[in-house]
Amino acid sequence: MKLLRLIAIAWCAASAAALAVEPIRIGVSGPFTGGSSPMGISMRDGIRVAAAEINAAGGLLGRPLLLVERDDQARNERGAQIAQELVGREKVVAGIGIVNTGVALASQRFYQEARIPMITAVATGSIVTRQFLPPQHPENFIFRVSASDTIQAAMVVEEAVERRRFRKVAILADSTNYGQLGREDLERALERKGIRPVAVGKFNIRDVDMTRQLLAAREAGAEALLTYGIGPELAQIANGAAKLGWSVPIIGSWPLSMSNFIDNAGPNGEGARMPQTFIQEATTPKRRAFIEAYQQLSRAERMPSPSAAAQGYDAVLLLAAAIRQAGTTHGSRVREALENLKERVEGVVMTYERPFSRSDHEAIDGPGQVAMGEVRGGRVVRATEEPKKKTAK
Repeated sequence: MKLLRLIAIAWCAASAAALAVEPIRIGVSGPFTGGSSPMGISMRDGIRVAAAEINAAGGLLGRPLLLVERDDQARNERGAQIAQELVGREKVVAGIGIVNTGVALASQRFYQEARIPMITAVATGSIVTRQFLPPQHPENFIFRVSASDTIQAAMVVEEAVERRRFRKVAILADSTNYGQLGREDLERALERKGIRPVAVGKFNIRDVDMTRQLLAAREAGAEALLTYGIGPELAQIANGAAKLGWSVPIIGSWPLSMSNFIDNAGPNGEGARMPQTFIQEATTPKRRAFIEAYQQLSRAERMPSPSAAAQGYDAVLLLAAAIRQAGTTHGSRVREALENLKERVEGVVMTYERPFSRSDHEAIDGPGQVAMGEVRGGRVVRATEEPKKKTAK
């Protein structure tokens, strides 16, 4: 409870300080309601923990951080509207957040046009940081701390094809930008292994019956399902396979770690594997302190999406280091500092040393910085045991 009181005091102090000195306003947007909300809420609370720590230590440049939070509901048009509001009316000096790839592509252009840095904390679509590249855009204001789908798709295929020796795999992906861009990344990664999926199925957000897609995959002889979607629909895949009496491994992108997949799939989700930048394990003092602070702030033992929480936290630390280095909140100066960050930043995903450059705005550059997680006992743990191969019935 001591840490929770510290966080509460820090927020109160920040509010009081804001009356005397202009706060540094940071825009925070993500889906805090709806099917993507485990990621959005986890990210938001991770951001809040970091901001509270910074404010408790005196803020930045003698000013408190003030988070201006908005729920984009995972809707592209809503995300674009929020970005305009944050940049225009709220006068934020930077943005942190965005969970859904489609929302990122629709909204981050307003940060780019305003020349305000945006650190994407969750969205993983491979195109996110490449939307505003030279020469058309001499300066790119979009950065990212999550593992892109290029990295994740390669890890999913490596797990399925190399480690588990599956040769017949099916892809099931949702119809959003996230799902379809991820499907393309999976197909390219499979092609590099000389493999084509035996079936490719598409589903929509809020679909509750995956029988057609599952039957097509099973009849094609699929030995494993490679997925790109979010928690609720992924749970429908796991539950649908169980109803068909089909014990088939599920390997997919990181939303298989979402609480609404784990809880809705129950025992049918056990064994699902996915890339993770952060697993809720207190393996270092820094991670232990972060987990405890998060639990006290959120009043929940389990993080609904551990990677989203950790990435949100680390994004704030990186932005804070850039503002300190720049000595100002001026957008171009902060962008330049991010691209040449001199401070060694100890995060909870990893310790960052020059994470960005002018030509590379991805903090995570390869699978060596990402672990494979597994759903086991109702939570995500590190997948350390060699799995037994299952075959389609």
